[in-house]
Amino acid sequence: MDDSTVTGLLAELEALEDPKMRAINERHGDDHGVNLTRMRAIAKRLGKDQDLALALWGTEGTAARLLALLVCKPRAFSAADLDAMMRDGRRPKIQDWLINYVVKKGPHAAELRDLWFDDPDPWVAAAGWALTWDRVVKSPEGLDLDALLDQVEREMKSADSRLQWEMNSTLAQIGITDPSRRERALAIGETLEVLKDYPTPPNCTSPYAPLWIAEMVRRSEGS
Repeated sequence: MDDSTVTGLLAELEALEDPKMRAINERHGDDHGVNLTRMRAIAKRLGKDQDLALALWGTEGTAARLLALLVCKPRAFSAADLDAMMRDGRRPKIQDWLINYVVKKGPHAAELRDLWFDDPDPWVAAAGWALTWDRVVKSPEGLDLDALLDQVEREMKSADSRLQWEMNSTLAQIGITDPSRRERALAIGETLEVLKDYPTPPNCTSPYAPLWIAEMVRRSEGS
């Protein structure tokens, strides 16, 4: 990998920095101000390049790491590689893209869900719960949904905010997709009141589980 290629890309990303966008992102725990649509255009121009992805990731910059996740080859990573990246890439957008654009598209999602789910580091555990609610939606067979609801009921209220968000998503998705457990999911959400006061823009669905469940069920039933 030619160092000048990475240097040039870092300069290109820096030139795209928007202070206003950085301020918005920083409120959500991210430290970059690059318009993601323009970043995707760079990634499209570059194409898939695993060596370049690894070099960009190694710079440790958030914008560079996001670009790395767009140009990498998901199936080229081992489970150990992805575990190390999850533990090192501690920014919300990096975690989100790592899960959705890399882990889910590779062969190690099930293994990593099991590894991360009860990790003592809430940041890592959040990734396990993110993979869990994805499985609740797509392939719940083999999951103990009652045990998941038990754990949410015990732990979500006091969980770290990042972990709490993914546990709440799991609660909501169980309520949305499983009519037999919907009443209990609603009751847990109403009792815990997690994200009840979360600011939600007009025409967007609240992340508060009882409202989220009710709205998605309403849509699915066409009422």
